[in-house]
Amino acid sequence: MLMKASRRPEMPRLDRKADILLAAEKLFAQSGYHAVSIRDIAQEAGVPLALVGYHYGPKHELFHAIFAHWNSTIEERLRELKNAHTLPRIIDAFVGPVLRMRASPEGEYYALLVARELFHVHDESDRVLRDFFDPLAHAFIDALNVALPYATRGQIAWGYQFALGALLHHISDDRIARLSKGQSAPNDPAAALLLTRFIVGGLRAAMPVPKPPLKPTIPISKRSLKTKEREKP
Repeated sequence: MLMKASRRPEMPRLDRKADILLAAEKLFAQSGYHAVSIRDIAQEAGVPLALVGYHYGPKHELFHAIFAHWNSTIEERLRELKNAHTLPRIIDAFVGPVLRMRASPEGEYYALLVARELFHVHDESDRVLRDFFDPLAHAFIDALNVALPYATRGQIAWGYQFALGALLHHISDDRIARLSKGQSAPNDPAAALLLTRFIVGGLRAAMPVPKPPLKPTIPISKRSLKTKEREKP
């Protein structure tokens, strides 16, 4: 009697893994890390609850996986930074890849997630900052220190933080249409150049080139003047 072959377990579809990641990114961006459960993510992705854990493990690992997925944007910024030797080019490398990433629907969720979650202190956000964003920050601060050699590293670090604040606000706040009375929109291409000029101008204004010290003038005494008068022919 022939034995019936046992049926192999069906392999999970690869796109389900991507669906889970996108669902987590969207929900974390909209509601915050602590307000979202694994069950919420499974429902948003349309997958069984167990499949989330199968692919990503616990929630904090799924949160970390989102940033690992987007690490290509960090790598792109670092590649552009290697060829940037002036302040405007450094800021182009800092801003450009982020704005291009944000232009996609998935990238928009990620941009909102970064702006919302990484500056609310909790263990998961601190781990992401240390693993992905601190090395990026150090690389840009090093480059800025070369472009602005008369500034201290402390001043440059503050300048980097201010530049980061401007970038994050730009990618997360969509009030521009209302504030500009319809003359601009969140994805206005002209805003990219304006943002770069704003950051460059701000850094230069905050850390200007020191003026050379004035040469000391030697006071001329009355006696010296009388001597010079006598010496005249």
